[in-house]
Amino acid sequence: MKTPLTGDAAKDAAARRVHAAEDQLTALSHRIHAHPEPAFEEHLASRWVADALSDAGFDVRHGCYGLPTAVAATIGSGPTHIGVCAEYDALPDIGHACGHNVIAAAAVGAGLALAPLADDLGLTVRVLGTPAEEGGGGKVRMLEQGAFDGLRAAMMVHPAAVEMAAMPGLAVTQFDVTYRGKPAHAGAYPELGTNAADAMTIAQVAIGLLRQQTAASDRVHGIVTEAGTAANIIPDVSRGRWIVRTDRLDTLQPLARRVHRCFEAGALATGCELTTAPAGPDYADLRPDPDLLALWVANATALGRSFPELPDRVVGAATDMGNVSHVVPTIHPMLGLDCHPAVNHQPEFTAACITPAADRAVLDGALGMAWTAIDVARTTPGRRGT
Repeated sequence: MKTPLTGDAAKDAAARRVHAAEDQLTALSHRIHAHPEPAFEEHLASRWVADALSDAGFDVRHGCYGLPTAVAATIGSGPTHIGVCAEYDALPDIGHACGHNVIAAAAVGAGLALAPLADDLGLTVRVLGTPAEEGGGGKVRMLEQGAFDGLRAAMMVHPAAVEMAAMPGLAVTQFDVTYRGKPAHAGAYPELGTNAADAMTIAQVAIGLLRQQTAASDRVHGIVTEAGTAANIIPDVSRGRWIVRTDRLDTLQPLARRVHRCFEAGALATGCELTTAPAGPDYADLRPDPDLLALWVANATALGRSFPELPDRVVGAATDMGNVSHVVPTIHPMLGLDCHPAVNHQPEFTAACITPAADRAVLDGALGMAWTAIDVARTTPGRRGT
């Protein structure tokens, strides 16, 4: 990567630091990619992130906030506290199909760039390794334990097929569903059985019909994880996991209640017993801070990144960074890998996350966040340093 120079002493120093660490950062991204670990099991990735920051002089805690794979690394003693989030969990079966290897390496890079500048800029830099973004809500748990307390700003970057300054993140709830019926011989005595698989089917049909009366941005989706063991036995147990998404946190539970009634319909129609249980904490909608976002856009543009026009209504995914954004000024820009039609959560996107475009995203993400942190320091009243 050619080191971009701006004529700004602090930003140029950060650029040189990222350039000097280029091989280290891309190697970290590729190493995490080669060893995918699911939510709450990111033992290797979290250790590699912790070690890289410790070697750079950070005060590092590994296994904190009640999570064995959480990391908290701090450097500087300034009054303006900046948080940079590293994600590193992978998806089942398809590995780093959401590019969290890129996120982790970029967060480390931002930390390395800011480390020698923090005190002069009046910064305290906090790099947080946040487990289990893919459904486990690591940031939600860390937020409750005080990991984000006192931050002036929180930021992270995320790879995607196309560049977006702000991801339209939805609010999400997820839950497990279990129906219990009664087994019977499916050929000889089917009338003596209570079919739990039928209950799940009825619920799915009801959800399909419900979608006609939901908003365009609402999403209801899930999987059936169990629905019988043999074709000649009436299934006495069926299980599934379902996710409900909507634009705002305040509309999430009303929609979820409508979805739960679809599952109640399955129980009512078949005579099965229904139980549901939360499958993780709710995610809030993502609310990027407009002032922080403007700083990011200016810095990303200076790095040569551009923002294509997107359709008027882009329906987003969800992130536990949304919960952070409700209490701390936050940004969560998406770094395009120019890999469309391959998109997040596809095997093709897994492959895209160790390409030259992904390596550039690591470096641009690191430097863009470092420059944005420098701008925040300079625009915070009462800062010290130059």
